[in-house]
Amino acid sequence: MNPITLQVKTTSHTQMLDITRLVQDAVTDSGVKSGICTIFIPHTTAAVTINENADPDVVRDFTMEINKIVPWEDGYHHMEGNSAAHLKSSMIGFSEQVIIEDGRLVLGVWQGIYFCEYDGPRTRKVIVKITEG
Repeated sequence: MNPITLQVKTTSHTQMLDITRLVQDAVTDSGVKSGICTIFIPHTTAAVTINENADPDVVRDFTMEINKIVPWEDGYHHMEGNSAAHLKSSMIGFSEQVIIEDGRLVLGVWQGIYFCEYDGPRTRKVIVKITEG
């Protein structure tokens, strides 16, 4: 199957958006019942991760801690002024893979797929590649 490009719009400088439903909809629309779903972020200042989606405090805590680990201003030399966003994105990662069974993403009860924005707000792309097998 050809890759599917989804768009997400962020509203904050640093933000985690639950995109599980968008990705599941892409899987459903593909008709694939068994395979692998790869989620790829084609940006150097955004990332994707899988984490708990039941308690919004997890997202708050995650965001708070990553901002402590990599502060926005810390004497960086990158002339665009967004080195922290580049660092955070590389730390979290640009892709995830999720197994598909019976046409559904195989995620734990409390797991969701998050788009992580580190240089927003922006309109961003999420590329989904569904492989049957």
